Amino acid sequence: MPGASRSRGAAMNRPFDHGVTATVTDDPGQHRSQPEADAPMISRSLRLPVDLDRQLREHARARGLGSATLMRQLIEAGLAELDDTVVVPLADVRRVLAELARRHQAA
Repeated sequence: MPGASRSRGAAMNRPFDHGVTATVTDDPGQHRSQPEADAPMISRSLRLPVDLDRQLREHARARGLGSATLMRQLIEAGLAELDDTVVVPLADVRRVLAELARRHQAA
């Protein structure tokens, strides 16, 4: 039954699925869109150097995520960076700049 396998995989990943926010930024108030829970997923095979895989697993563990979830979130964030057509609200830009200035002054 094809749907059962997908449901079982979604159920197994549910405890580890957190927003991209925790992965990409320290700001818990920043919200990013998430794929729908029932969105079809495609499995990809990826060969990584041992050291890169170790780093990935460490970062995923520190965030309470599975490695595949962290890879998916990082890919989503990277693709968003490539999209020059995205419009960002000016208030968000100002908030990020203010936070960066605050961190710079504190350092």
